[in-house]
Amino acid sequence: MLAVRSTESGIRAVTVDRPSGPGVRLHIAAAGICGTDVSLAAMGLRDFTYGHEMAGTTPDGRAWAVEPLLYCGGCAECASGNVQRCDAEGHGVLGIFRDGGMASEIVVPDSTLLPLPGGLPVEDACLVEPGSVAWHGVRRAGLVAGERVAVVGGGSIGLLAAAASRRMGFEVDIEARYEHQARAAGKLGAGRPHGPYDVVIDAAGGPTALARCAELARPGGRVVVVSVYFETASFPGPMSLVKELTYVNAMAYDHREGRREFADVAAMLADQPEIAETVITHRFPLAAASEAFRVAADRSAGAIKVVLHP
Repeated sequence: MLAVRSTESGIRAVTVDRPSGPGVRLHIAAAGICGTDVSLAAMGLRDFTYGHEMAGTTPDGRAWAVEPLLYCGGCAECASGNVQRCDAEGHGVLGIFRDGGMASEIVVPDSTLLPLPGGLPVEDACLVEPGSVAWHGVRRAGLVAGERVAVVGGGSIGLLAAAASRRMGFEVDIEARYEHQARAAGKLGAGRPHGPYDVVIDAAGGPTALARCAELARPGGRVVVVSVYFETASFPGPMSLVKELTYVNAMAYDHREGRREFADVAAMLADQPEIAETVITHRFPLAAASEAFRVAADRSAGAIKVVLHP
């Protein structure tokens, strides 16, 4: 079967053995390319199949989204619902240093599977994973009625954070670098920034984004960081100190209060098909993975979310 891996020649769809072992066999229908995937590929990280944003069908024809977190289920963090914080041996994420879903098939633990609600096509359900990252960031903000939200970054996570904010009942504006991102934000009901804001979400990454977040935040406001930083991040000291800003980190998604954030996002995507229509801009066959990654890496050319279909 085909699987997307980093090779001496770069990212390629290569032939590998079908997966085996305990778990549920899933025929992949869609796998999204995340900014993290692009970064890992640029680093040349090898020896695993890429892809942590995935959805597919079991042999009985049922459609599922895959929550790629692997966790022990027994530690204090797992018991509290914060499965993303599990630090037991073997914890991790499918598609990051272990085989993921950019392949014809994958075998996954049954605990990772979420049945798709009616109205969410399996071809779009790879958005549940990045949507849950965004949803978790908005929840971590601790928003209360009447507060204003801004998002810095108009990529898929930024747009999905805006969609999550609106789903939770808050108005939101997006600072987008490119005009096609700003148009997408408008389609999802987000305006352009005119601060100050109670909460600003960093969905862009880098010192420039953090500085802009601090500028947009009101005194006493919160900055929620959902971007992945591979190097030390420096917050804008003087402005952060004078404004007494609070910085909140958000990673992945949780199972708190007996509910999976994955389920909330799947319901949102099912109810609002315009989200997938807006965020997914390019689709490629698995065999064209090299070109798909090139497109995904060039955001200036119009890509937001690029999806592979085996």
